[in-house]
Amino acid sequence: MAETITMPKLGFDMREGVLVRWVKSEGEEIKKGDVLAEIETDKATVEVESSASGVVRKLLASQGDAVPVGAAIAIVGTADEKIDEVAAAPARQEAKSETPAVASSAPPSAPTVAPVASIVAPVQEGPVKASPLAKKVARDSNVNLANIQGTGPGGRIVRRDVEAALAGGLTQKVVSQPTIQPISTFVPASHEDQIVATTKLRQAIGRRLVESKQNLPHFYVTHEYKMDALMEMRKQINAYLPDNEKVSVNDFIVKATALTLRQYPNLNASLDGTNVVRRGRVNVGVAVTVEGGLLTVVVKDADQKSLRQISVEVKAMAARAREGKVKPDDVDGSTFSTSNLGMYDVDEFIAIINPPEAAILALGSAKEVPVVAEGGQVKVGWRMKATISVDHRISDGAEAAQFMQALAGFLETPVRMLV
Repeated sequence: MAETITMPKLGFDMREGVLVRWVKSEGEEIKKGDVLAEIETDKATVEVESSASGVVRKLLASQGDAVPVGAAIAIVGTADEKIDEVAAAPARQEAKSETPAVASSAPPSAPTVAPVASIVAPVQEGPVKASPLAKKVARDSNVNLANIQGTGPGGRIVRRDVEAALAGGLTQKVVSQPTIQPISTFVPASHEDQIVATTKLRQAIGRRLVESKQNLPHFYVTHEYKMDALMEMRKQINAYLPDNEKVSVNDFIVKATALTLRQYPNLNASLDGTNVVRRGRVNVGVAVTVEGGLLTVVVKDADQKSLRQISVEVKAMAARAREGKVKPDDVDGSTFSTSNLGMYDVDEFIAIINPPEAAILALGSAKEVPVVAEGGQVKVGWRMKATISVDHRISDGAEAAQFMQALAGFLETPVRMLV
């Protein structure tokens, strides 16, 4: 029986996605789990996998279309099966009706490229509308986006436009700076203003977090953890692992957080009207730094996975996020988030809750510091501070403090995570 593939919902506030590229063509065989298409959201370019095996019978959207979440984008079935295209066709028309027409005489496969001589023309006013993937390709290939006519929705520059520009020999001209003879030993710094266009990812982050701070009554609880035993155990574990599989402090934290959330389900929850929905699965989100902002990749069922499995998954998902090739499952379904700035030598900080979650854990650096041992003696010990931000509509300070104490039971006695 033919199966309809729909535009996935990748995030709490996603409304539509732009179909960047079809990986499979009509008539081509496809297996369940194979990449069918690449779509672009406010946050990233994501690979959409087929949920069925068979033959791609019909593609219901064109490259560059903005398709609403849940709308049909393709039909997969058997080669000789009759398919019902009538039910799926309106979804494509709806997506197209919301997309402004692109005024261009050239077909989508042949974007208009400004001649090389026009590189010295005045810079256009306002930000260049381009997809994150197009910007990455342009930056890597030294192409000036201001000289490319986009063929995406509303004239937006997409990857195929940049690739067409590269095929046409367009590169960004580097203007040599004139040699200035110094008249003194003091060279004044430039004080000219710079206008930098924000990315769609940065805009999405700003929109969501403003809503979070305005609508969620945050409160914060900070705790300092003894990390001596954990750092020693990490050292011992990594002695048996290859370089590409060594576990990090953050892997221990993800595991410890997930186990603690099992004891405090009120913090692994969300608010639905006047009801608190306690999530059955513990899916821990891990904030990953990418160009232009942050993405949260999700370790599903983190309470049931080993440290090594968590480490491998986080490394793989973080690599895909930074390459702009995340999968829908990488970023969907978190029930609690963590944000770790320990690698930047940060003592402590607070994080903003990622709706619709109830809380987020902000982690500082694990540092060797002077500590007072039993008997009043001062010695060197490993310490780390963490702060939990909690939605006061769902929980209170006492419960958050108890959670942080329970978390210490795993971080300070890490062997508990292995049994």
